[in-house]
Amino acid sequence: MRVRIATRKSELALWQAGHAADALRRLPEISSVELVPLTTRGDRILDLDLSKVGGKGLFIKELEVAMEDGDADIAVHSMKDVPAEMPAGFCIAALLERADPFDALVSTRARGIAHLAAGAVVGSSSLRRHAQLKALRPDVEVRPLRGNVNTRLGKLDDGEFDAILLACAGLERLGLSDRIRERISPDHMLPASAQGVIGIECLEKRRDLRALLVRLNHAPTELTTTAERSVARFLGASCHSPLASYAVAEGDRLTLTALVASVDGKTVLRERVTGGTRDAEVLGARAGQRLLERGAAGLLHEGQE
Repeated sequence: MRVRIATRKSELALWQAGHAADALRRLPEISSVELVPLTTRGDRILDLDLSKVGGKGLFIKELEVAMEDGDADIAVHSMKDVPAEMPAGFCIAALLERADPFDALVSTRARGIAHLAAGAVVGSSSLRRHAQLKALRPDVEVRPLRGNVNTRLGKLDDGEFDAILLACAGLERLGLSDRIRERISPDHMLPASAQGVIGIECLEKRRDLRALLVRLNHAPTELTTTAERSVARFLGASCHSPLASYAVAEGDRLTLTALVASVDGKTVLRERVTGGTRDAEVLGARAGQRLLERGAAGLLHEGQE
């Protein structure tokens, strides 16, 4: 079987697509794998905050259209960019083993969040990171930062920012681990749901493909991803909401921590739930319910304004 992979053109997206392609090539039924690089609306709009123009879902629509039109068979995504509710007719057929899920502080001037100077300018494209950083350091200034990883690093190196926040996984995948000054503990900054997870999407009706792709699925990653994405689904939150969730599976037990915060960081709601791994989706809903009871709806609405 020949498989065509729709992917964004950024260096990181191409790395992720290549990683998935390598996994596919190990299946004896796959005769060839081809990348189909595409430019998405999210890649074209670089001068506006994502939360103002439709969120991270802007990065996947064109890839889904390519599959609908028969120009691609699958799409490869960073799962933190995939909306909690999948569009009709599409499914995530496989999740690859999770990489480092945590956030990184990258700086030429400070070795960690605690060492940032008062008034330091920190770049971040994420309301989730923005809110949690302001909770930790209300004395720093957070400014929007868009573009691919190398573009963001270039702006840091040019002196536009004192530090920037990025995902550890993206830096490590691009061979840029040496740029990480602090790997931020989840006690200080919870990651986005499914951060560090690569997902493979296809049309639901492609049963032939789904039967092959499921063999690439990493079961422990599926458990934690299910729990984390369930929080967002229950709350009706989007990829750009000030919401974070992180699950850890140990044996047959799963612990999920979820957080909703005000953008200014003055209000932070955090909940932790524990249960059986088979109840991953239920645990996400339970955490979401507890957050709602404490006023999460108002904070999520604030983040969408």
